Amino acid sequence: QVQLVKSGGDLVQAGGSLRLSCAASGFSFSRVRIAWYRQAPGKQREGVADISGGGNTISYADSVKGRFIISRDNAKNTVYLQMNSLKPEDTAVYYCNTIPSLAAWGQGTQVTVSS
Repeated sequence: QVQLVKSGGDLVQAGGSLRLSCAASGFSFSRVRIAWYRQAPGKQREGVADISGGGNTISYADSVKGRFIISRDNAKNTVYLQMNSLKPEDTAVYYCNTIPSLAAWGQGTQVTVSS
């Protein structure tokens, strides 16, 4: 069974940093592209960043380029999202999933950035 457990969300002031984690199980982790998504209140879910199985191909949404860094540790079956210079507009529930989506979306992790 494919499972992805998201953690690391918190309340932080604008300009601060957070690191989100996505712990995976139930599939061949190192062979699968993983993405982080977010959904703000009243908005559709949007892609934030994604990383290939080997970690050598990465892409970011324009809104987070230069501030967020996606990485993975295949030995730990975990993908990370380092979020720096956070802005109030980064406030959202953050999710991770495989590409294509293999796991239920489930509960994300809440990130709230106060101004």
